[in-house]
Amino acid sequence: MKLFGKKHRSAPASGQGETKQAGFGPLLSGVGGAVHWSGRDATSLAREGYEQNPIVHRCVRLIADNVAAIPLRLFRTSADGRRQLEDHPLIRLLRRPNPLQAGCGLIREFISWYLITGNAYLERVGPKGGRPLELWVPRADRMKVVPGRFGLPKGFIFAAAGREKHWPSDELTGDSPILHFKTWHPMDDWYGLAPLAAAAYAVDQHNAASAWNFSLLKNGGKPSGAFVYAPDGEHPPLTQEQVDEIKAQITLDSSGTANAGQNLLLQGGWRYQPLGLSAKDIDWRRGKEMAALEIAQVYEVPAPLLHLTGTMTYANFREARLHLYEDAVLPLLGQMLAEFNSWLAPAFGDDLSIDYDADAISALAPRREAVWSRLQNAEFMSLNEKRRAVGLGPIDGGNGLGS
Repeated sequence: MKLFGKKHRSAPASGQGETKQAGFGPLLSGVGGAVHWSGRDATSLAREGYEQNPIVHRCVRLIADNVAAIPLRLFRTSADGRRQLEDHPLIRLLRRPNPLQAGCGLIREFISWYLITGNAYLERVGPKGGRPLELWVPRADRMKVVPGRFGLPKGFIFAAAGREKHWPSDELTGDSPILHFKTWHPMDDWYGLAPLAAAAYAVDQHNAASAWNFSLLKNGGKPSGAFVYAPDGEHPPLTQEQVDEIKAQITLDSSGTANAGQNLLLQGGWRYQPLGLSAKDIDWRRGKEMAALEIAQVYEVPAPLLHLTGTMTYANFREARLHLYEDAVLPLLGQMLAEFNSWLAPAFGDDLSIDYDADAISALAPRREAVWSRLQNAEFMSLNEKRRAVGLGPIDGGNGLGS
């Protein structure tokens, strides 16, 4: 057997099935033992990123909500061309995938897990060998991949409350009731790289800046400091009992919102020494905005959509929405539908494909207007050629250049 490359063996005369394997498959099967856990804690990513950081939350919501809001269409391809199907079991399944969710809710959840952890899973439920009847999104932080012998998973495990559910996966074809949708990870063979991993320092910095500001507000907007006592001939050194009593009294007199900004009355021998740098010295606000921009860059979300200072105008907002779709929403939607067409659509027929209606996306109106303007001024094209370029059918008498 070669170490690299692929090995294929046709079915022998005895009727045994075809076998094939990637040359590096047996090497991958030994990575991480029987069950390989993700190198990043998905629960921590969800909690510290999506739950606690407003920038991450906003970016994930923007992308996932917009992907989920785009209407899906089902097409059948034949010798006569591509025809949209208005009613079909597959499109009904996509519109109502399970008793608890509509299609947009399932896709929002699916994409959100992908954006937070780099991994999203979809389960198809139905009779073995038959059409799926329901679709569900298992929590990504509870899913495990079981490596196979030939470089493909041999199964998936969902673990919760001390119990496990197992799904098999064909080690040769990859066919499984579980779709694993993941980002590319240069250092992991089985799991995707969480976008938050690339933005980890920016997320920590933004969270720390918010926590620092909250603590500063709790302290009356004043930096930390020390009460310094200088004993002399008139003021003898303090006993430990006096120190504890004074500390308790200072805490009592300066704590709470009612005491914010109140001055303390200190008797002789005392002076107040501020500690640390001021907010101006460390440029707190600027640092927080830079961290927010770094997070947004990872998710391809334009700054005006985050309502950051100095980026919000109507023209900027309209342009930013267009870039959000072109750089983040539509590429992700295209990748997701490619997986759906490979994993889900064949169960309903080899001639079916799932697509989306670009004309229903209002944010793309400037792009459509630019295309229509160019076509209208294209004197070298016939009317039917122009109609075909925008997805419309031909009309009688529309083939001449003068039409």
